[in-house]
Amino acid sequence: MTQQHTSSPSHLLSPGRRHLLRWVMPILLVLLFLMTLIWLPRQAQQMESSERQEQLIADSLWVEQAIRFQLSRDDESMRLIAREIVNEHLKKDQFRSRLNALLRNNREFYRVTWLSAEGKPIASTDDFPVPRHELSTPSQQAEEQARTIRRPIYSAPAVPPGIAEPVVMDYHIPLFRENHYLGSVVASYSVARVLNEMVPWWFAQDNEIVLTDTDDKVVARRTAGGPGLNVYTHRRELELPGLTLRLHTNSTKSAPKLLPNLLVGSVIVLSLGLLWSLWALWRDINRRMTAEEALVHEVSFRSAMENSLVTGMRARDLEGRITYVNPAFCTMVGIPADELVGKIPPMPYWAPEAMDEYQERFSKVLAGRVTPQFETIFQRKDGERFPVLIFESPLVDQNGKQTGWMGSILDVTDRKRAEDLNRMQEEKLQTGARLASMGEIASTLAHELNQPLAAISSYTTGALNMMQSGAIDPASLQPALEKINTQAQRAGNVIRSVHQFVKKREPTRQPVSIKGIVDNIAPLVELQAQQFLVVVQTAIPADLPNVLGDAVLLEQVLLNLTRNAIQAMAAIAPERRILRIAAALDRQTSSQQSVVVSVIDQGHGIPPEVAAALFSPFFSTKAEGMGMGLNICRTTIEFHGGTLTYANNPAGGTIFRFSLPSLPVQDSAV
Repeated sequence: MTQQHTSSPSHLLSPGRRHLLRWVMPILLVLLFLMTLIWLPRQAQQMESSERQEQLIADSLWVEQAIRFQLSRDDESMRLIAREIVNEHLKKDQFRSRLNALLRNNREFYRVTWLSAEGKPIASTDDFPVPRHELSTPSQQAEEQARTIRRPIYSAPAVPPGIAEPVVMDYHIPLFRENHYLGSVVASYSVARVLNEMVPWWFAQDNEIVLTDTDDKVVARRTAGGPGLNVYTHRRELELPGLTLRLHTNSTKSAPKLLPNLLVGSVIVLSLGLLWSLWALWRDINRRMTAEEALVHEVSFRSAMENSLVTGMRARDLEGRITYVNPAFCTMVGIPADELVGKIPPMPYWAPEAMDEYQERFSKVLAGRVTPQFETIFQRKDGERFPVLIFESPLVDQNGKQTGWMGSILDVTDRKRAEDLNRMQEEKLQTGARLASMGEIASTLAHELNQPLAAISSYTTGALNMMQSGAIDPASLQPALEKINTQAQRAGNVIRSVHQFVKKREPTRQPVSIKGIVDNIAPLVELQAQQFLVVVQTAIPADLPNVLGDAVLLEQVLLNLTRNAIQAMAAIAPERRILRIAAALDRQTSSQQSVVVSVIDQGHGIPPEVAAALFSPFFSTKAEGMGMGLNICRTTIEFHGGTLTYANNPAGGTIFRFSLPSLPVQDSAV
């Protein structure tokens, strides 16, 4: 019992000890915090000092490399000059002008001199060239050594005799042609300028830079930012051919200082900032929870609304990447949303045959330009194509900044099918009605013309027979009867040519004269022109070469064009009713020529809305017209290897031109 009573409370602490522990622990923590505050500034001071020293070493290395690199570039330039002198590509009268540009861009040079083998100056960038014996003693020694080893070397820096320049080092480049010594090129550097030109200004502002020889004798110094404080220093060897210099850098920055008051104040400020941050965080958490509840409600409503849409919705960012699709769009293309979101072109719903169109539109999207409304085709996952109507608009965030593009996609398969069916039915009705009218007119024309033409041919044949038998005087009847016979044969040829053209048969093509064609239709044109008081003028050169074609078909083209021109001038003032038929030779090249025929009127012209469908079949601006004239004319001209175009007449009206390839002169004479 005694053992149990003495051992049971041994592991418990008395209230005094517990109270002491409550104070000791915070005190220990405060002491630890204070020790940390004392240790951290000293550690930061040491780290900052080490960083400054390391930065100085790195910058000194960079400056040394910059000086070495620039001297290497100067060495290449001087060697190039030396090679040109040895190869006699650079004469002494060209030396100064050639070197002046180099010295303007490289201000570290003091002068460049070309010395002969005897040491006399041949050419120099200085107005007072220096011979070899007037160079400094180290320079003369370097010149002898360069000549001996046949390699360029630098001389030790020295003050040249007779000048005020503090220190100059010469770079001697010996000139040898095979084994014959021709002289040397001496490039003199101002050591002070080397520091001024090759050391960056930002480095010189923070550091004192000194160049010394191997005996630590100062040859150049730069103290743009003041003298160094000997806290952070570094020294590097600058090895040059025949010369070793030392680059000393001495920072103008002092050692970092301890700021205990600032640190304590920083701790207090940070503590107060921490309390304010906790309060602000609690307030923002409450606001965030309220906003999240509203957002969840909004997202639920939006999702329900989008899921009920039958219109496909697709959002893309400014790079064309899909960022959102609704269920209707996924159903439309048969591809789930997780396979579409994040995709960039080419898209899986693009049809291969329309890939060029998609790529062109995608290029416009990347350029920030989209077509607000357009139609195209998509393909479903199973390969089925279907037409869609797309409405595209900018997607703008709450700050008014555009973040992408939102598109609404409608499947217009049913509408397109109905439109195509309606269009086909309408075209069939119109085509059938107009073809029936053309057939009736063609049948009536053939029936009405064949009988009179046959009678005229019979009468003229009988009359010619009578004249040949001597029954009447042939001198009075023969010219008229021959013209009647010619016109009858021509009318028959017209009917046969039209019949052959309608049946897609090959018309007869032979050398024909444009002037002859115009002369043949001139009476018919005059007959039509008299009805509307139109004056007909022709300008056809007599030496115009022939063309290969069917004369009857070309006459039909000219008759159609002149008839349209005459009718176009029916409602204008009589003094302006002038129809001109002109032809000219268009010499495109020496081997390719064409005859251009122009039909020029001063009528009402062609409005822009009519011009687009001017040559379309069944398009006509006349109530009684069938809309086949200009289409047949263009087909006829293209059949002959030419083109039919139109243009506005500067004097008012329209100019129709057709061009036909001309025959060579020897073929035209056939």
